[in-house]
Amino acid sequence: MNSSSTSGETRVAVLVDCDNVTPEILEYALRVIAQFGRVVLRRGYGNHGTLAHKWQDALVRLAFTPCLQYQYAAGKNTADIALALDAMEAMFDHRADTFCLVTSDSDFAYLCRKLRERGATVCIVGEAKTPDALRNASDQFFEWVKPEASELPPDTAEKAFVKAAMVKPEATKPAAKRRPRFLIDAVSLLASDTSEGKVGLGALGQYLKRTDPAFSPKLYGHSGLLDMVRTYDLLVLRQEAEGLWSVSLATVDETK
Repeated sequence: MNSSSTSGETRVAVLVDCDNVTPEILEYALRVIAQFGRVVLRRGYGNHGTLAHKWQDALVRLAFTPCLQYQYAAGKNTADIALALDAMEAMFDHRADTFCLVTSDSDFAYLCRKLRERGATVCIVGEAKTPDALRNASDQFFEWVKPEASELPPDTAEKAFVKAAMVKPEATKPAAKRRPRFLIDAVSLLASDTSEGKVGLGALGQYLKRTDPAFSPKLYGHSGLLDMVRTYDLLVLRQEAEGLWSVSLATVDETK
């Protein structure tokens, strides 16, 4: 029996071809895939030279299981085969029904087709070099673009503020109200897939918790997510039927 169908929650597997992409892509992959459901499987595949050096920090920090594969002969990439076998096993065992492959290697196009033939949803997160053969074999392709060297990492100031607040909380002094950019990015991503261009407040909260389990509006000086969204000029709140709230991006006229 498929456990995801009984619980009503989509189970997502994120499988990373570490020999083919850069560690910088990993946080972006987790952000975009969180919209589809709960990530239950996180694995990174590569040889010793890859996993022991540039990928080690990223895999440990983001709670991925490293899957080390030795090369038994020159020019043979055993990591690709291990990734493909684990994907098929996870599908047949009903541990996941949505798969996010983080790679730009067109060799995985056949794996994508086989997973989809069996009813699984497949997303690819890759770089600009990703061939059309792999892009078109997936249900959805997300292209990661390397940030310019002059740009600061997104939300650096906000993350530093959150860390400081968690280490040294001041009970007598309320936190200043802050409006991190990632909330606007989340609404933009989720609303873009809807015909009405809006997302439910509950769904938005679930997405934010998937991308960052430590997320809380109180860390940014707000009593709750509804109170937090109300402070954004670029977001519009609407009360729907049965008292539920929805959020959308403001139009030009609404921001004036």
